Amino acid sequence: MTYSFAQEGFSDCYDDLEPLYRAHYAEMCERLTAAGQVCSPYNPRLDIYRASEARGDLITLVLRSDGEAVGYINVYVTNDMHNMDRIAQEDTVFVRTDHRKGVGKKLVEFGLSELRRRGVKHLTVSAMTDLRVAKLWQRMGFKPLATQMIYTF
Repeated sequence: MTYSFAQEGFSDCYDDLEPLYRAHYAEMCERLTAAGQVCSPYNPRLDIYRASEARGDLITLVLRSDGEAVGYINVYVTNDMHNMDRIAQEDTVFVRTDHRKGVGKKLVEFGLSELRRRGVKHLTVSAMTDLRVAKLWQRMGFKPLATQMIYTF
């Protein structure tokens, strides 16, 4: 297999990524449901994604194997509301299960390089689908900063 990494326009690659978005959401919902959380049906707000892309706030990085999309990162880049530092917030990171043999780390490294090139000071991520990924991120230099909690109505 030959892997490639590239930034692609969300709208340009959406059709290729849509099955991955669904698979990611299903995997995340399985974990959340097991933890007692209700997971609403998949219904992405494509208009908001496209508007964010048009403003330049949304970056989509795609992992392809022999041309086929097998993973992606969606990340929002903005200026910090308190000091104007360039910051990023991960929306989603996903690699298809049959390609999770180290290439996910390379995808994240590619994303970090792209964000560094854009002058981003820090990236915030959340381990939501598979909590074990937090250990990988720590080995890559990410540091725990806060405890995320949820209150369900």
